[in-house]
Amino acid sequence: MLTSTDPRTGESRPTGIAACTPDEADAVIRAADAAFAAAPAHDRLWRAGLLDALADALDANRDELAAIADRETGLGLPRLTGEVGRSSFQFRMFAEALRDGGYLEATIDHAGATALGPQPEIRRMLVPLGVVAVFGSSNFPFAFSVAGGDTSSALAAGNAVVLKAHSSHLETSRATHAVLRDAAAAYGAPTGLIGIVYGTEAGRVLVSHPLVQAVGFTGSLGGGRALMEIIDERPRPIPFYGELSSLNPLIITPAAAATRGEAIADGLYGSFTLGSGQFCTKPGVAFVPAGEAGDALVARIAAKAADAAASVLLNERIATSFDEILDRVVADGAVEVLAQGVVDAGAGFAAAPTVLATTAAALTPEATEEVFGPLIVIARYDDDGEVVRALDAVPDSLTATVHSEASDTDAVAALVRELSPRVGRLVFDGYPTGVRVSWAQHHGGPWPATNSQHTSVGVSAIRRFLRPLAWQDAPVSLLPAELRDDYTGIPRRVDGVLQLG
Repeated sequence: MLTSTDPRTGESRPTGIAACTPDEADAVIRAADAAFAAAPAHDRLWRAGLLDALADALDANRDELAAIADRETGLGLPRLTGEVGRSSFQFRMFAEALRDGGYLEATIDHAGATALGPQPEIRRMLVPLGVVAVFGSSNFPFAFSVAGGDTSSALAAGNAVVLKAHSSHLETSRATHAVLRDAAAAYGAPTGLIGIVYGTEAGRVLVSHPLVQAVGFTGSLGGGRALMEIIDERPRPIPFYGELSSLNPLIITPAAAATRGEAIADGLYGSFTLGSGQFCTKPGVAFVPAGEAGDALVARIAAKAADAAASVLLNERIATSFDEILDRVVADGAVEVLAQGVVDAGAGFAAAPTVLATTAAALTPEATEEVFGPLIVIARYDDDGEVVRALDAVPDSLTATVHSEASDTDAVAALVRELSPRVGRLVFDGYPTGVRVSWAQHHGGPWPATNSQHTSVGVSAIRRFLRPLAWQDAPVSLLPAELRDDYTGIPRRVDGVLQLG
């Protein structure tokens, strides 16, 4: 039987959950495939209603789910209650996208004479893939796990989903899945549309199973590589959408340090310690100008860290990794420990806020390894050229942030030109932690942040779990409703002209 551990105490307890055997995982996948086969009986408006029903069920069980997650994550009831709300919001946002219909990219080119001569009729739109495997992350037990954006976007696209429960919150995964499964059944969804498996071996079965058509993953770079290797061995490889590793550089100009150094120090400290530093968007390295204003800014951050107590980490693996990477980076001599909070040697898994210092000129790739936990590297610089050269030691990331003043227009423009190819989101005069769930959001970035050009947050996340299909000279009876001439109500491009419905 699998166990669950309270990270505050380190105490484990039985869950009553057994790791799935390969045969049991196979049965869950086949049930999901059968549910997907029944999908043509339901249109996208039916699916929109399903997503709303799932959101309603999450909201109705919010307090119970948050309480279970608090025992397994130590993240606290306020944070977890809000996260359940974020998950229900995502389901409702995708329901809105389904009713809008623009995500289908419906396009019609009628047959007729063209500059290239007579041409056939072509109609094209996006269609679902089949069974999608979703691996939840440890740091967001709802918004990036069983009830997360991969699940909601895959279901919205018309797929069936099989979830791999995360070992750090097994009971939360089981309870959340039960809420979604029961709500789907009450709505009339096919049995098996939302399945779940437990255990490492079941995860391997998922990504290698011939009926699984795509994988969504949020986790470590090493875990992602391991799954990609399994996929590469399949007779027919499938898409793997991984959010993997990110350092998220933050740059402070001299003018910004001089004008609002205290506010930036407070905001930066709050950002790299938020959630015990266990956010994929945590700023892991900050470039601070040399000089008095930069000195004062760094001193304020260091003082806050030195006075802080250790905070709870999600699991033993994260706690062990935090200590190992910190010791290794300091031993390499590339950085020095500028400040560290009170280290708690008691039970449970914890880490104290830690500030490491170096210069931009001395910054090395070894010093910019992602550390899950409340740690930041401060790199001091004399001019923008040093920052630009140092960025080559920083892995490409989900985000980059610039704090500046109006007088910095030209310098910021040059920095943006350097940063844009390296990240998926540029943040100005703010902090990267906190990812808005919206139509315009892009939560992705170049390798190793992710391994694709897609986002895992926002409406366009649905695009990962769809594929284009074209119908040439097809009988009307075989066309999807959205591609028939008399269909209205969604945006379509007809003979090259965009029609808004």
